Amino acid sequence: MHKDSGDLGNLRPAEGSVKNRKRIGRGRGSGHGDTATKGNKGAQSRSGYTYRPRFEGGQMPMQRRLPKRGFNVPNRTDYHEISLNALARFGGGVATPETLRDAGLVAGRGPIVILGRKGPTEVTLSKMELSVHRITTTARAAVEAVGGSITILPLEPFDRRVKKGPEPKPKKKAKAA
Repeated sequence: MHKDSGDLGNLRPAEGSVKNRKRIGRGRGSGHGDTATKGNKGAQSRSGYTYRPRFEGGQMPMQRRLPKRGFNVPNRTDYHEISLNALARFGGGVATPETLRDAGLVAGRGPIVILGRKGPTEVTLSKMELSVHRITTTARAAVEAVGGSITILPLEPFDRRVKKGPEPKPKKKAKAA
C-alpha cells in the first residue's frame, strides 16, 4: 500500500504535471511579446486567419498528388444481393422483400436482386413465388426449373436515385429588326 494513501489533507499534483498558461502578447519581457509566438508576417500572423482543411501550406496537396482512377456513377442503384444458396435456406412459399427482410436475408430497405450460383454446388430449391426487383438469368432458370414463379417489382423513385436537374430557362425571343 502506498505510504500517502488516506492522507487527504496533503494531496498534491505530480511534479511537472501542472503548468502555467502561456500568456502571449504581454510585452517583450515575457518572452512571448512582439509577434506573440506567431512569427513574422504572412497570413498565419494575422488575426482571423483560418486555414482550409487539407491545406498544406502551398505544397501540392494530397488530393492532387494521388492518381485518379475509375468513374463513380452518381445515380447508380444499389441492390441488396441474395444468392440462390441463401434463397434455398429460406425455404418455399411466398418470398417478397418484406418476408426476405424478416428472414434476415436482407438488411435495410432498397431493391433486391437474386444472383445465380457461383460454381457447381447444387442446392435444392423449393417451389416458391418470388417477388424481387431484379433476377439474373441463371437464377431465373433455377427457380422456374422447380416450378416457381417470378414477379419483377418496379423500383421506387427513391431507390432509382433519379435526380432531376434544374428546369431549363425559357429561351428569349429574338427581336425583329
